[in-house]
Amino acid sequence: MEGRQNWPISSLSLLLLFNLLFILVNSTSAIDSSSVAAYTPPDNYLIDCGSPQDTKLDDGRTFKSDSASRSYLETNEDVQTSVDYISVKGFSVSSSALPLFRSARILKAVSKYTFYITRPGWHWVRFYFHPLPHPVYDLTSAVFSITTDEVVLLHDFFVKDNSTLVFKEYLFNVSGDRFSLLFKPKERSYAFINAIEVVSAPDGLISDSASTVPQGGTLNGLFQHAFEVCYRLNVGGPTITPMNDTLSRTWLPDTPYNVFPQGAQNASIMPSAVKYQQSGATPYIAPSWVYATADEMAESETLQPNFNLTWQMNVDPGFSYLIRMHFCDIVSQALNDLYFNVYINSMMSVSGLDLSSINNALSTAYYTDFVLNASSIRNGSVRVQVGPASGMQSGIPNAILNGLEVIKISNSVRSLDGLFGVDGSSGGGRTMKIVAGVGLAMAVTAMLLLAIVCIRWQQRPRDWEKRNSFSSWLLPLHTSQSFFSTSRSSSRRSSMFGSRTSKSGYSSNFSNQGLGRYFSFSELQNATQNFDEKAVIGVGGFGKVYLGVFEDGTKMAIKRGNPGSEQGINEFQTEIQMLSMLRHRHLVSLVGFSDEQSEMILVYEYMANGPLRDHIYGSKKAPLSWKQRLEVCIGAARGLHYLHTGAAQGIIHRDVKTTNILVDENLVAKVSDFGLSKAAPMEQQYVSTAVKGSFGYLDPEYFRRQQLTEKSDVYSFGVVLFEVLCARPVLNPALPREQVNLAEWAMQCHRKGVLNKIIDPHIAGSINEESLKTYVEAAEKCLAEHGVDRPGMGDVLWNLEYALQLQETSSQPQTDLPEDKCTGHITALEKPNGKVCGGDSGVSVGDDSQVTVTSPLFSQIENFQGR
Repeated sequence: MEGRQNWPISSLSLLLLFNLLFILVNSTSAIDSSSVAAYTPPDNYLIDCGSPQDTKLDDGRTFKSDSASRSYLETNEDVQTSVDYISVKGFSVSSSALPLFRSARILKAVSKYTFYITRPGWHWVRFYFHPLPHPVYDLTSAVFSITTDEVVLLHDFFVKDNSTLVFKEYLFNVSGDRFSLLFKPKERSYAFINAIEVVSAPDGLISDSASTVPQGGTLNGLFQHAFEVCYRLNVGGPTITPMNDTLSRTWLPDTPYNVFPQGAQNASIMPSAVKYQQSGATPYIAPSWVYATADEMAESETLQPNFNLTWQMNVDPGFSYLIRMHFCDIVSQALNDLYFNVYINSMMSVSGLDLSSINNALSTAYYTDFVLNASSIRNGSVRVQVGPASGMQSGIPNAILNGLEVIKISNSVRSLDGLFGVDGSSGGGRTMKIVAGVGLAMAVTAMLLLAIVCIRWQQRPRDWEKRNSFSSWLLPLHTSQSFFSTSRSSSRRSSMFGSRTSKSGYSSNFSNQGLGRYFSFSELQNATQNFDEKAVIGVGGFGKVYLGVFEDGTKMAIKRGNPGSEQGINEFQTEIQMLSMLRHRHLVSLVGFSDEQSEMILVYEYMANGPLRDHIYGSKKAPLSWKQRLEVCIGAARGLHYLHTGAAQGIIHRDVKTTNILVDENLVAKVSDFGLSKAAPMEQQYVSTAVKGSFGYLDPEYFRRQQLTEKSDVYSFGVVLFEVLCARPVLNPALPREQVNLAEWAMQCHRKGVLNKIIDPHIAGSINEESLKTYVEAAEKCLAEHGVDRPGMGDVLWNLEYALQLQETSSQPQTDLPEDKCTGHITALEKPNGKVCGGDSGVSVGDDSQVTVTSPLFSQIENFQGR
């Protein structure tokens, strides 16, 4: 009998043990979204201020009436108001919360709500505001502040429109056993409040550290801050009400903030299919309804070359922000098929995010936090982007986002609204001192400028009223070491470049400075038939370019700037300064300039055959042969190599493209247009500067980090090489999405071994296979994601010359020349490492700062005189 009684107990124990092991095994892998119980907050204060009775919402929560919660309020006033119905334009809260806006408590003096905290830690604080009508008090004119014992929540807050609902949500790490909210009306005003929530939040809701933007750093100490939720978006899905959120949050649709909705399409699965990793996101971080919907990149062709899904939200620029992004791969059919980049305010936040490597499963929730510093907020907005990662061996380029939260972080004086703390202290004495110092410096500068104007006024020429030069007496004085100088001689006319003689428009002063000839405006008018439109040979950002024919028959290219353009003045000065220091066979030479009559005119040597692009596609000119294209690319590479290493100080061109590579009557290539050029840094490895250039040619690293290097020119030149090979624009929005960007499309085709399908048909049958291989490898190295991985222009030049040698060798009959023992080729060739194979290099450096080569094929760049 005892054995029969013990047997079922033993079986039951085994069964329970098996179930326990099963639960433990499954808990280490994933948590089903439906298995997590709703969160029960230890502290749960819900008050419907001014309401005569309790208010139960559709989501199941009950807000206590004003009388039932009167013990929490310390005030000498007892003014309430309520309405039966409210009419609003629109609202940013759940419709289930509308009953909370039908009553309000009016506070005429400083008043305090105090709540007892049973368990210290994170707490939600939520406010509801709606200026209801009252026979005595106009709530639209109420101005007041709300603070805790340590943090300013609202400063001089008001709601001017009585048809507007305002919802404010905060998150605090409460350390004591009491928590107070102090309402402070402004002098001769009053405060009001419709409803208040003070509710406990789970401990793991906020981490003490987060990644910084741009990627690479970590910020610690977030527990010391208070937070305000500015935006909480359910990307790709509808509004999520508190009824479907474990923490009674509201998630709004992302549609109003989607900058490019045409490029996005919705994706969704059943919320029950969403899985949670125990070590990652939980239903408390975001409900499964958030992870069950997403926006992904649209498969349809678009007319905009926008490869990123983009959301933009207006924020207070004086604060840092916690950006929380929610991801769940609900679009892939298999693992490791989705790689994408994440950007915040155009800065890389995550490069090549692979959700599969994180979760090792599809449809699994994941979130990540970033801190965006106040100094990185531009134009008062936060811009979040996701886009396909280049260079990844994945399927169709795609990117997704499921949810997005933008949360304000309290500043140094513990405020979430303004620069004044609870005790009235200003936003950091240091900040005010800096502002005061800057103001003082500006005042001193203004006084100095005024003094200079007075001096120049006294020194003005007698006939100054007859002058129309935009660079006349009003421009500041310069030292003799500048490009600009001054003169008091009455026989000279003042210019932005100093004083010049009035005889024949030529200044020996300019000649001594190396700035070239000064042309009178009348000379240039005559040379261009009064700037006849028929003489226009090109149009650029600076202005139009005219063909000028002077009295002696000399032809010149005359670039006339757009009048009144401040950017044009900068380019005008830069071009003259840069080209006055440069003389090279493969750089367009500056002959002179004119600045009379508010004009900005540059005069160059005339390049009879115009831009390289016209000889490849887009014009009626006969396309160049492969050999001619190689020679033109080599010429341009020599010019850029000289810029980077041969000038007294290295120069970064900054706008390398086929329209800025010109060819003369002998098809000699010359680099032109130096209006955006920058001197390379002598000590630093980069120049910090605003992003400028031409889309399609822009170095992505320069675009993200705003750090310009010589390798930025190398990237642009790599795009030029593929443009020359494929004979199509670098950006063509009319093509399918994956083909819009030529550089990305060409590299993708090369990796797949189908590059020959997109080569220009005019040359496809004439290219030697080894020549093409060398050329394409050089172009692909130029387009490396990071500048440190790209070759210098010297290495690119060497490879192009090698490709030309291979092409010419294949088209010539075989001879009995001695074979090069190093490479197996029959011509002497210096390798990039400096080792020379095959005898004498046959190289000399000419006086014109260009490389002279005894062989028609190769320039020995290792003998080049660098800076």
